[in-house]
Amino acid sequence: MEKNKLIVEPSPHMRSANTTDKIMMRVLIALMPALAMAVYIFGVRAFYLSIICVGSCIIFESLFRRFIRKETEVDPSPAVTGLLFAFCLPVTLPYYMAIIGCFVAIVVVKQLFGGLGQNFANPAVTARIVLMLSFTAEMTYWVKPFWHKEELDVITGATPLDAVTGATSVAGADEIPGLWDMFIGFRGGSLGETSNLALLIGFAFLVFTRVIRIVTPVAFIGTVAIGAFIAGADVGLHVFGGGLFLGAVFMATDYSTTPVSMKGKFVFGVGCGLITLVIRFFSDMPEGVSFAILIMNILTFYIDKVTFPKPFGAVKGGHKK
Repeated sequence: MEKNKLIVEPSPHMRSANTTDKIMMRVLIALMPALAMAVYIFGVRAFYLSIICVGSCIIFESLFRRFIRKETEVDPSPAVTGLLFAFCLPVTLPYYMAIIGCFVAIVVVKQLFGGLGQNFANPAVTARIVLMLSFTAEMTYWVKPFWHKEELDVITGATPLDAVTGATSVAGADEIPGLWDMFIGFRGGSLGETSNLALLIGFAFLVFTRVIRIVTPVAFIGTVAIGAFIAGADVGLHVFGGGLFLGAVFMATDYSTTPVSMKGKFVFGVGCGLITLVIRFFSDMPEGVSFAILIMNILTFYIDKVTFPKPFGAVKGGHKK
């Protein structure tokens, strides 16, 4: 009788049909409803800005990999980064500023740390923060929905959170849209953050295709909602009036910059929500989602150390005898 053969090989031992390319393509599909709404609400310039960001990210990644003499592979990940970054921008942002942001996202944040899966922070979030600090006026210049159909002297508007905090000189009580308008997307804001309906459609698709888990988005959004309620603030405004859904669904669920375990994902989401509330309530900035995600990205390593399940049979401080 032939003896059983024992095969020793490195992990992973569980195989899956979900490749990186398939996952990235599904994320792109999930972003399409938000892109369609952005073009409908802000005009064709939203499409041009998105295409420029996607193209710039693809080109920067290809050029950098050639520069360091690594094989250039056809990879949808830079397209995902480019579209997510475009969703963080106001429609009026000059194209050259968007290209600078794409360079920061791809070369500085992603490739200099080793490429896909090696970056410690979300590239789109970090690039948005860099542009906000470098080009504050242009990055906080919001326009009203359907501004392209109106006269140029009446396009200036504000996000709902701007209007409440007075973070912009043109804001006022009359600038705050109704809850339905904020949910649909008929308000000022960045390209991809205004239509919560479109983002929810993308969220449902990602959950259905098992690309993401609901733990982090629900913990993130739920923490902001509960915190706003406890503070006596307008819950609908804090949930639908900023970039909460965009950040919670598409950026706080990034594989390489967020915790691995379910417990860690929950802690990450709650932490993002708490930091967002602190920034919104106690700083001069009306929005805190991007900064919250970046801070929690930095803490992901420590969250994983605390929450990662102990391997079966492992003994603390040594090997099992």
